Amino acid sequence: MKKKIILILFLCFCMTAVFAQTASTPDNGKTLQFLQGDGVYEEGVMVFLKGLKESVWAHFAIFIADAKALSAIFMIIFFAIKSYEMMAGDKQLEIMPLLRPFGLAMVILWWGPFTRIIAFPTDIVAGQTEQMFSSEQTIVNNLRLSRSSLMLAVANSLYTYQAQTEVAEKESDTWYGQAWDSVTSTVKEGISSVVSPLLELKNRLTVGMQLLFTQLLELLGIWILRLAVYIIFMIQIIYSSILIMLGPFAVAASILPAFRDSFSTWIARFISVNLYSGIAYLIMYICGLMQEYALKSEISKYTELVGADGTNTNLQKMAWFAGNGILSFGTVIIVFLIGAICMFTVPSISTWIISTSGISSATSTFARSAGTVTSMARKAAGSFF
Repeated sequence: MKKKIILILFLCFCMTAVFAQTASTPDNGKTLQFLQGDGVYEEGVMVFLKGLKESVWAHFAIFIADAKALSAIFMIIFFAIKSYEMMAGDKQLEIMPLLRPFGLAMVILWWGPFTRIIAFPTDIVAGQTEQMFSSEQTIVNNLRLSRSSLMLAVANSLYTYQAQTEVAEKESDTWYGQAWDSVTSTVKEGISSVVSPLLELKNRLTVGMQLLFTQLLELLGIWILRLAVYIIFMIQIIYSSILIMLGPFAVAASILPAFRDSFSTWIARFISVNLYSGIAYLIMYICGLMQEYALKSEISKYTELVGADGTNTNLQKMAWFAGNGILSFGTVIIVFLIGAICMFTVPSISTWIISTSGISSATSTFARSAGTVTSMARKAAGSFF
């Protein structure tokens, strides 16, 4: 008998210790940052992309020597053609057209400063839109923390109230009342205090699966949005780097009359590609406004469920919400997916400002290739499983 009493006391002590640890709430901000990153767009990756762009642009002089030699050859050919036309009497002596090859050669000699000058207006646009985006993301990240705290309060309320309802159901059973009619209420309370934590543990497993599924859906939505943003910035880095490194050849080729428009075409494409940053930050700012609306909408709904402080639970609405399957209203996830779709419109929007055909076709080719790789991966995964 003594051994049984000691065993019961030991079990009660263990259950009290376990649920005392479970009830303690950790720093929700650090937990959210660990699971989903320090923001909607991780700051470390954005800083890395900026550094990568500066690092790649520093190698602009790789083909400068080759472009100088090529421009010298083209200048000889150009002056030979002009001299022959004047000797044949087809054209008169004109000074300004003869100065054009020298100007293009100076562009090649000062290629680094020239590209910086061309990119300066687009950098101003990117700086302004980045400031708008940063200010909006501060608001969005604060709302994410508030929403996460309310989601945790909803989950905790579900744990507790489901356990209480099951205890009430067990106490209302006929065998339970008949077996303990002659026992004092103190013993009933003691049994309830032991059974309730056990049922709460079971409910934590059930509700925890809903919370896990919700977090996975949100993590999937936020990473789709992040990948879309990172892909756009990587496309800009790749395209601008190629244009900077191989641009001197376009300048050298424009010395010849047959390729006279190659330099102006290069300038248009370079400006169009550099506008990606400004347009991307502007779209991210607009998507941030949508995220702010979605987060405020869900925060107001969570507040109706558990109250502003997370303790005033509305049982009727909580019952409706528990049957939803996931612990989310879906608005934030949908907004993340809409933002990812909007990010892929950046190349098309840039061509509205600076009309170029090559950039749009290159981006379309990239999108088709990405779709092909995705479908192949899906087929391979399907055949594997």
